Order: sequence, then structure tokens, then C-alpha cells
Amino acid sequence: TVPGELKWAASPSEGGWEEVSIMDEKNIPIRTYQVCNVLEPNQNNWLRTDWIPRSGAQRVYVEVKFTLRDCNSLPGVTGTCKETFNLYYHESNEDRESYIKESSFIKVDTVAADESFTQVDVGDRIMKLNTEVRDVKVTTRKGFYLAFQDVGACIALVSVRVFYKTCPLTIRNLATFPDTITGADTSSLVEVRGSCVNQSEEREEPKMYCGADGEWLVPIGGCFCSPGYEEKGGACKACSAGFYKAKSSDAGCFKCPPHSHSVRDGATVCDCHSGFFRADSDPPSMACTQPPSAPQQLISVVNETSVVLEWAPPRRLGGRSDTNYPRMGSGSISSSQLCLPCGSDVLFSPGQTGLKTSRVVVSELRAHTHYTFIVHARNGVSQASGAGAAQSVSVSVTTNQAAPSPVSSILAIDVTRHSLSLSWQQPDRPNGVILEYEVKFYEKDQKERSYRIMRTFSRSVDVTGLNPLTVYVFHVRARTAAGYGEFSAPFEFSTNSGIHAVKFKIIARMLSLVFFICVLNLHHLCLIRRSKYSKTKQDSEEEKHLNPGVKIYVDPFTYEDPDQAIHEFAKEIDVSSIHIEKVIGMGEFGEVCSGRLRVQGKREIYVAIKSLKAGYSDKQRRDFLSEASIMGQFDHPNIIRLEGVVTRCKPLMIITEYMENGSLDAFLRKHDGQFTVIQLVGMLRGIASGMKYLSDMSYVHRDLAARNILVNSNLVCKVSDFGLSRVLEDDPEAAYTTRVRRKIPIRWTAPEAITYRKFTTASDVWSYGIVMWEVVSYGERPYWDMNNQDVIKAIEEGYRLPAPMDCPVVLHQLMLDCWERERAERPTFSQILNMLDKLIRNPGTLRRTGGDSTWVYPLNTAWCASVCLNIYLCLCTRREMDRLGIITPSHQNILIASVQQEVLSQMQHMQHSMVPV
Repeated sequence: TVPGELKWAASPSEGGWEEVSIMDEKNIPIRTYQVCNVLEPNQNNWLRTDWIPRSGAQRVYVEVKFTLRDCNSLPGVTGTCKETFNLYYHESNEDRESYIKESSFIKVDTVAADESFTQVDVGDRIMKLNTEVRDVKVTTRKGFYLAFQDVGACIALVSVRVFYKTCPLTIRNLATFPDTITGADTSSLVEVRGSCVNQSEEREEPKMYCGADGEWLVPIGGCFCSPGYEEKGGACKACSAGFYKAKSSDAGCFKCPPHSHSVRDGATVCDCHSGFFRADSDPPSMACTQPPSAPQQLISVVNETSVVLEWAPPRRLGGRSDTNYPRMGSGSISSSQLCLPCGSDVLFSPGQTGLKTSRVVVSELRAHTHYTFIVHARNGVSQASGAGAAQSVSVSVTTNQAAPSPVSSILAIDVTRHSLSLSWQQPDRPNGVILEYEVKFYEKDQKERSYRIMRTFSRSVDVTGLNPLTVYVFHVRARTAAGYGEFSAPFEFSTNSGIHAVKFKIIARMLSLVFFICVLNLHHLCLIRRSKYSKTKQDSEEEKHLNPGVKIYVDPFTYEDPDQAIHEFAKEIDVSSIHIEKVIGMGEFGEVCSGRLRVQGKREIYVAIKSLKAGYSDKQRRDFLSEASIMGQFDHPNIIRLEGVVTRCKPLMIITEYMENGSLDAFLRKHDGQFTVIQLVGMLRGIASGMKYLSDMSYVHRDLAARNILVNSNLVCKVSDFGLSRVLEDDPEAAYTTRVRRKIPIRWTAPEAITYRKFTTASDVWSYGIVMWEVVSYGERPYWDMNNQDVIKAIEEGYRLPAPMDCPVVLHQLMLDCWERERAERPTFSQILNMLDKLIRNPGTLRRTGGDSTWVYPLNTAWCASVCLNIYLCLCTRREMDRLGIITPSHQNILIASVQQEVLSQMQHMQHSMVPV
């Protein structure tokens, strides 16, 4: 669009590129650079732009519009004519290049025309413009040059436009995100922190990611409008008069509650009208209220030394529901006519303070005493209003004569074989003159079926005629003119001196039984050779037939409506329960983020969140949700757990448990050589357990590989990625043929699946053998740098992966069994799981690697069961002896040590009995 001459540098300066003005199809003059030396061979014509400042861009885009003459339309042209030109760039910190140094330029691309023109076209004034866009990564200098190389074409440059992309200034979740230049790579995401708009505060750090195409992605966090302000049109506006907003988390401004007002904009709380109050604990949304009036109709009923008080609630509650009677005031008039507060021994039921009911029972009062009771009525604003003690009512009563309180303690002064001398203190509340005491006693074994009564005027008594070595129970009560009080609590005394005979029980039978079983273990050593997999396979088939209730997987693709499948197998999650924290990757359908899931009634957990990007098709939506429909049918500790889905709002999300250590292959490469063999076998055992669960459900994974195994913080491996997985038919020998010709992971796939596209559980077993090799080799690439065709050919010729370094022989043999050419010869996942369990129980078998001699322990299940029985009987014996109290802890330890020694001696004997295989 420059109207004057550009004067770009050209080489050679004569006979090469020329700056020419021409008329376009609208007869408007435009500037062009042209070159057409098609008749001369070996053309090398360069045209360089002026220095272009980078302006912070990391990747620039060059749009070139040009016309190009068809070589066939040029008469007499030989093979020297070209229909392309080359685009170059060179970075520089300043504009000081006065000439073109071809060697310093880097080639961007060779540009060809989509349409070319002939001379006739020009005569008709039809300009066939070609538009091509190329992108260039510029990050090392302050600016750059562009250069165009002609190698023998008839071409005219009509327009060169250089630009870069930015994510424009935007406001999202009340946070402003500035104009941001995209990243250097086409797949890079630039993290940008937003700043809260005016009159707002940060709810959670606002972040977004600027994509390479200039679009904002994955908003995280945001801001709240400050108290007194509400969101309107992406900004925070002050609440108008008569409205308020107390907390930033409130949705908006609210109208002032009853009996309150606000006279200024931006109020955070409304002031109460005159005569109305708000308690400190009252929320701003609560109406202003008043203190209550005094309680009504206070009445009293005296029963000896107890008083029942009842009253009616206040006539005016002040508009509140928290009216209470904070303190039951009371006082007594003594002989000196002074009003004294009641002592702590007076009992109030249900209590003296904080009463919610309008009835209270006061007991343990003194007899023949005058009392005054005051009942206060208060609510939450009584203190704020200064109304305190004004809302109260009182009543005066006089207590009657009452029986004495129970005796609190009894002491045995003298004890013989046939008599007891007892004494006690006067009751705490005699309530008059004590006339006599009554003593009730009986033998403890007889309880109260047969008892005797003694009376005395003093606070002691001698009880005679008792049986020797017998425990007696005693109760004492006092009598005044008002009658007997209650008996005291029971007190036990024995006529003997406290010595009890101890009977010891004989345990020789238990000890001899344990010793006999230990000796029998010496005869339980034998070497059992089992068939390779046939019997185990038969047992597993029988077990499968004996368990007809095994859950069978349902293919979600059989549902006509995919939403029906997702609602049947997956739980819908409220999007407000999901808290996205950061982007951890890019999936096939959109971003993959990590975050937290808060479900009411459950603890907060970390989750992974897959989202479906905008602009998806119906097929993409169905494929995206089908993976959740598949995962939702599985419930196993070694299968990735589906937490739920979000389908009722956009973007659509799949929520799964978060696996901290990521994929197994990357995790092993990161920790190369840092695990023991038994730890690696434990990982393989978890994968086999998950695959056995899938195979029991008649489910074929089809893409089992270490990259599709996820590892959590406890090194638990879980099978994931069910995008390629499909289901078997009812016939266990049937195989599934893929609906779509999708790429197959050759290095992990069984030969019959590659050749015929037939997938079965046996093909998953082949893949599992490859996973074993990956785990033992710490994430090495199977078949290394061989291409797929070489891998297929090698497998067909019988080649199998060799044992990785330091790989136990038994593990490599298990891999080879998984790679049998015939499907029927491969072990099942149930057999694999049993084999790994045996290796874990006998870690000595994992010590031999390639080149060592093989030794095995000749022990069988009978011997193991016998040893376990020994330990169990010893524990039972020890527990029984402990219960009977007939042997000391040191004797118990001696017994256990003797059994341990017997087991050790048997193990030594077994060690000498090892035989080579």
C-alpha cells in the first residue's frame, strides 16, 4: 500500500527484480516488483525488503500476493523456465545491511502458484492473483529482513503483508487480560495473569492461556466485586440507595431488610431505624429487631424443699426467635433479714442459665427458708439496646419441712471374721434434727433378696453374726420429723482379710499339641511339577461357568442415543463443584487440566479434567462421551476411576481421578534403575489384576501399552485410555473386527490382530507381554529403531524381544509365553496373575537372571499351611494363657520363641534340600 517507490535492495541491481507500476483490474495504479528472465539459464535474482522491527513478536506471518506466467504460454522457452520462487528471512538487531548477503539468509519455503496466467489473460485484464501465507519463528534479534529469490520464473509481486497474531484485550470473570502476543510455537500456550477490574477483589488468581491462533483458552479463577458493588456489563457498579452488598461473594446488591435503610450508594450494610437494633451475630440480611418485654404470669408450686416455677412467654418478642431466659436469679432471706444468693448446692433443672423453656424445677433448697426468684427475658439485641434487666419478673416462696439427704460415705472401723464396725458422717443436708439412722445390709451374692435392718441413734453401728470370708453390701439413711430420707449408695465390705486363692490350670496339652504339629512339618517337603497352563486354564474356565453373575460390559455404541448411555453409566457433576487449577496437556478433543472436585458430604479430591473444545461435531461429541460411558462401567482398584461427567453446560467435561506420576513409560524413564525387582513385579501385578477384571467382563482393550498405564503417588498402576477399546460377542472364541480402519499400534499388537484385525483377550495378553518388557527395561521403546514393517516381518519369522538387562529368567519366560504365535497357547490374565503372586510370595525365584544356574525350593502348599497353622495356634495359646492369668509374659515369650526356633530349623533343612533343574 506504499504509494511511492519502495526501493528494496535487489541483486543483481540490473536485469533482475524491477519496481514497476501497473494498473489492476479496476484501473488503479499499484506498485509491483517483477522479473521475467525465462530465456536465460541459471537465474539467481534476489529481492530484499527493508529492515522490519520485530515489535515483540515471536512468530510472524508473511502474506504474499503475486501473479505468475504459465511457462507453456511463453513461445521459444526451453526447460529453464520455472513457476516457483523462494522465500527467505534473516534476523538482525539493526538496519545496517546495505547489500544482500545470501549466505546469511534462512530459507522459509518454496512458493508455487495455484493459478498462472497467459498473455491472453493479460489482454483481457484478468489478474489471477495468488495468495500464499507462511509463518516464520523470529526470537533472537530485534528485527528481520525478508528476501525473495527468483530462479527463472516470470513473476510479479503485487502485495507483501507482514503481521503477527495477538490475543486481544478482554475482560473475563471481572479480570482484565491485556493484549498478548502469541507464543513462538504453533502449539504453545502463553499463560497470562489477569488483573481485577476497579472496585473488585481477587477470588482466585485469574489466569488464561493465549493460544497460537490468537484465541483465549481455559479461563481459571476470577474476581468478585467488592462489598457495596455488583457486576454489571463486566464492571463493578456501586449499589444504589436502599440497597446493600455485605460480602464480595454475594451475587449482587440486595434491598435493605425490614426496619433498616441506606442513604448512600455503595452501602455494605443497612442502618437500623430508631428503636430497632441488630446483634453482632446477626447477618446483614436479617431485619432489625427489638428486645422482648418481661415474662408473664410467673407462678410457683412448693413441694417440701423443691419449687416448680412456670411462666408465660413475653407478650412482645421483638421480631426474633432467639428469646431466652439467661439467668434464673434467686436469693434467700436468712435470720438477719439479708438477701443472699443461693449456694452452688441448689439444683436447677433443666438449668439456671440459657433457658429456652418456660418451666424450671429448683431442688435441694433449705427447709423453712424464704426464697425470691427472678426470671429475665432477653434476646439477641437486649445487650445492644441497653434493655438488660428491665425485662424481668419475680416471685417469693417459703419452703416446707423435708426429709434429710442421703449419707455420703460409710467407713469400716474394725473387721473380723464374723463382725464389722461401721461409722458415717451426718448428711450434708439434714433438714432438721436427726432422730435415728437405719442400716440395711445383705450378702452381695444374695443381692436384695434377703436383707436385715438395724437402727441406731448414733452415727456408728456394730454388725455381728456375719459369715466369714463373705462380701456384704451396706446402705444407711437418716430420719427426721419429716420422715426417712433416701438410702445411701451401696458400700461393700468383706469379713475376710482380702486374700483370694488362685487356681492354676495345666497347659501341657496345648504345648504338646503345638510341638506335635511343628514336628509334622518335617515330613511335608516335596517337589511338584505342574503342567504349563492347561490345567489352570481349565480351572479358570470352570470358575467362570460357576460364576454366572459376573458383570458383562455393555458397548455404548449400541445405544441409538449416546446421552442414554452416558446417563446410565456415568454420574452427572455440577460444574460449580469443579475447580480447575492448571492445564497439564492437550488431548484429542481439547485441553486436559488438573483441579479439585468438591462434592457435598465428601472430602475434596484432586481430579483430571478432559474438556471438549468448542465447534465439535456430533460424531466428536459421541466419541468423547463414549469413553466416559465405558469407564463408568468399571469399578476396580487397577482401572482408572471415573468421577463423573458434565453434559448440561459447555464445555463438556469428563472427570477422572488424578494420577500424580502420569504415564508409566515416562515415569520409569525418569526413575531409571531406582526400583527393586519386587517393586517392578508389584506394578506388573496391578496391571494384570486390572486386565483380568476387564477380561472377566468380556472386554478387549486393544491398546494396552505402558503409555496408557497411569501411576499414582503410591505407585499403584491403573489401566486407562479406553478410546480404542471394543467388546467381544457372547462366543468366547469370537473376535471383534474394527468398525473404522484406524491406525494400529504395531509394536504392541498381536500378529493376528495386525493381519486380520481380529482382537481378543489373547491379543491383549500379547500386548501385556510388551508392557512387561517396557517395565523391566524402564521405558525402553519396544523393537528400538526398527520400522513397523521390519517389526511385522521379524515377528512372523519367529523373532521375539530379548530379556532386558538384569531381567529375571522367570519374567522373560512369562513374556515369551505371552508372545506365543497361537492364541490358545498364551496364558490367560488369571494365570498371569497367579504366576506373579507366586513370584511375590517367593522373591528368591526372581534373583536368577540370564547366565545363572536355576535352583528352586521344593516346598508345597501343605508345608506353608502347616507353618501358618503353627503361628495361629501359638497366638491362640498365648491369648488363652493371658486370659486365664496362669503364666507370666516372660513365659509366654519363651513359648513363642521355642516355636520360632522350630520353624527356623525346618527352613534350614529345606535350604539343604534344594535341587537343580
